[in-house]
Amino acid sequence: MTFGERMKEMMDQGLAASKDFAVKAGAKAQNLGEQGILMLEIKQLEGQAQKLLTRLGNDTYIVFTERDQDTIARDQVEFKSTLKEIAIIREAIEKKEAELKDRKGV
Repeated sequence: MTFGERMKEMMDQGLAASKDFAVKAGAKAQNLGEQGILMLEIKQLEGQAQKLLTRLGNDTYIVFTERDQDTIARDQVEFKSTLKEIAIIREAIEKKEAELKDRKGV
């Protein structure tokens, strides 16, 4: 094998390694981007849940003070829909956290 042939072979190997690295780096960057999106979505859902919990607390306060009730029940109109919304958001957060955990394991 001549010197020129060896240099060409080394260049071809280097080029193949560079392509392989670029493909792997691109996949890793995409995965990190998807993880970032999931983390952002989780934070947004947590913010929505916080607002609903604040509403629930406010509704509870109104029932106890302004309506002068001694007890509350989860099936009261004031609470039923808010509790349902909180449950839906909780499920969505848990699903996204599981997806994020799976992506981090990749």
